[in-house]
Amino acid sequence: MIAICSNPYRDTDLSLARQCDAILRNAGFKCVICPVFAEPGETILPEGVVLSRISDLEENVTLAVVIGGDGTILSVSRDLHGNTIPILGVNLGTMGFMTYLEPEHIDLVVKAARGEARLSPRMKIDVTLHRGENCVYHGSALNDAYIHGYGDTIILHAMCDGQTITSYSGDGIIFSTPTGSTGYSLSAGGPIVEPETENIIVTPICAHTMVARTFVLGPERVASVIARRLHDRRAYLSVDGYVVSDICQDDLLIVKKSQDYTFFADLGVKSFYENTYEKLT
Repeated sequence: MIAICSNPYRDTDLSLARQCDAILRNAGFKCVICPVFAEPGETILPEGVVLSRISDLEENVTLAVVIGGDGTILSVSRDLHGNTIPILGVNLGTMGFMTYLEPEHIDLVVKAARGEARLSPRMKIDVTLHRGENCVYHGSALNDAYIHGYGDTIILHAMCDGQTITSYSGDGIIFSTPTGSTGYSLSAGGPIVEPETENIIVTPICAHTMVARTFVLGPERVASVIARRLHDRRAYLSVDGYVVSDICQDDLLIVKKSQDYTFFADLGVKSFYENTYEKLT
């Protein structure tokens, strides 16, 4: 079964999703449309489209065709955590760094459904937030995790394997995967990293110092950061675009390579370099 995961806020009336569904059914594949971000009963869903969640269908799904932008892919990736179902992204987003198929190439979904796409493994990171003796959050990210102040600068002390790598006052800090290197990390001055490599990218956000620079760590490293001297200032932790916790004084965030991977279906229409060049120029 092929799951067609479309963002109904971008794919108006799910028209591209239904076109994809027709193409795949004509090729002999069973399909189900799984609108992303929509809740049961929302008027944004066209009449006759039944809401299904890919997380409820995992055992029968062999491919997830995701129609939308990077945020849509991140949402589907969360639903597929721990699963090896490949994702094929069709770009309807603003940037769409994770999507390598444009709507005019929608017919190529048949090749992916037949298993003719190359699997592109993408490293994820495990993110754990400790408050004293307690673990207050644990999760995984395909893109990034970052600490950011609520409008105030905060003091952060970052480490690699327990050794100090930087300490500064600024807006925050980003821990990115190679896949996420073209996201917030890039906007904050971080490097572009090939998405199939395995690195943890540590990027300061608007640091009030000239010596705070991005560090690209090896996959065996354990990165961490302590929030220092917050006092009455507030900060939060965001994981793949979702705020998951407030940050308190002396909270410890630990980031390391996950054992879980997300797999993308690569049809070879565009290389990573072609795609990135087009998005950034």
